[in-house]
Amino acid sequence: MINSNANKNTMPASASLCEEFADHFRSKVDSVRVNIIKGQKSLFIGNDGLILPEEALDSFDLVEAATLGRVFSQVNLTTCFLDPIPTSLFKSFYRSFESEILIIMNSSLQTGIFPAAYKTAVGKPLLKKTNLDPSVFNNYRPVSNLPLLSKVLEKLVFIQLNEILLQNNIFEINQSGFRTNHSTETALLKIVNDVRCALDSGQISVLVLLDLSAAFDTVDHLILVNRLKSLGLSGTVLKWFESYLMERNFMVSMDTHFSGVHEINCGVPQGSILGPLLFNIYMLPLGNVIRTHNISFHSYADDTQLYIAMSPDDTRPIEALFNCILDVKLWMANNFLQLNQDKT
Repeated sequence: MINSNANKNTMPASASLCEEFADHFRSKVDSVRVNIIKGQKSLFIGNDGLILPEEALDSFDLVEAATLGRVFSQVNLTTCFLDPIPTSLFKSFYRSFESEILIIMNSSLQTGIFPAAYKTAVGKPLLKKTNLDPSVFNNYRPVSNLPLLSKVLEKLVFIQLNEILLQNNIFEINQSGFRTNHSTETALLKIVNDVRCALDSGQISVLVLLDLSAAFDTVDHLILVNRLKSLGLSGTVLKWFESYLMERNFMVSMDTHFSGVHEINCGVPQGSILGPLLFNIYMLPLGNVIRTHNISFHSYADDTQLYIAMSPDDTRPIEALFNCILDVKLWMANNFLQLNQDKT
């Protein structure tokens, strides 16, 4: 059994199989990035037309015990192999360790250094669908877990970063992924409503669904750091995010067997608290690319929907949509993102 809590398969777990999965997951990302580089024409690293916030964030507020306690109580009970004791036990005796944990958290926030011990993820191979062949590596995706204190520290940073983004209206208005009071339902309602309104006006609609390949795993760290910088992050805060992203590792776990530790050179950490928020920041300029073509759009995480309303006898909007797709594809290539041709 590769994952006793998920899908059944006939592949016996072993250290060598863990290593094969680790090599597979790493080579898959490397292959995608190689293909992306071939399609790049230019690489612009700047603010991508983003509006700078009025208030910059150059240092974190130190955390008080009450705030740490609330965050600790909200953390998922999932235990990571790298945790010294089970999460449930840790949370039961939290008060005994509170002062020491508070020192660790505030030390990281003050120095801008993310502890190296928190940078290793433990991933388990999970079949994408239960009816897929369990002997084919491409049918698996990694489900990663991180140390408990890593997630606590991330949550503390998330609270401060998210607040500054909300105060300055940084979020893409047409993004429903990983945002409070937004969901797949809000994305669907927006698109369906626009299409129905067009239909009521005697127009037809053309919808293009864009899908990305391993989008979270191919995020370029240098581009992401520059994007954070363009949003006003500087000083210790920017240093912290650089430390958070760089020199990360992963290992594969199956039952009681493990692979070696492998370096990660790109992507936002899977299973993390900050990963989804950082991905939304990474994708921010895409909205401006689409708007230059006067094309309607809505996104949920890495899935973007482009759509137009047009008269049946007017083909000009189709040309605008086509040109928009070309520019979107170029922007994605220049940002190490690859359109999935089979699902787009």
